[in-house]
Amino acid sequence: MAVRDRQDKIAFAALFRHFAPRVKGFLMKSGASDALAEECAQDVMATLWQKAHLFDPSRASVATWVFTIARNRRIDALRKSARPEPEDLPWGPEAEPDQHDILEMAEDQARLGKALAALPDAQRALIERAFYADLTHTEIAAETGLPLGTIKSRIRLALDRLRSQMSTK
Repeated sequence: MAVRDRQDKIAFAALFRHFAPRVKGFLMKSGASDALAEECAQDVMATLWQKAHLFDPSRASVATWVFTIARNRRIDALRKSARPEPEDLPWGPEAEPDQHDILEMAEDQARLGKALAALPDAQRALIERAFYADLTHTEIAAETGLPLGTIKSRIRLALDRLRSQMSTK
């Protein structure tokens, strides 16, 4: 309240010491790198100082307000990282692939098709759901009714078999 009402720098320093490391830890647990978590935590703390006048204790606790800001900053960072920067976008026509590379890729695809066909039906079905349907293991478990551990084991065994088949030319 001292930060909100009087812009009390000592109270803000105490707030900063308490929340900055917790916000950074929260962001890292949600998948942010150390550097991104540090940057977002600093941004959250700056936002707390700048927008302290908007804090309403009847709507939320200080901790809830702080971590809501942190969560929103994390979402903003994810959205920004998902967008390609203009200099990363390819310009002009792409180079034509080498005919040798095309032939090698076709052979690899044929070998992969044979290796997939050789898998037991249960393993092949799970590989197809995971890689072609782009489902998570949890989504596959929900869809099939199989335990998550069974899904993981079968996919791991299938991948081992596929690696083995693909490494022998």
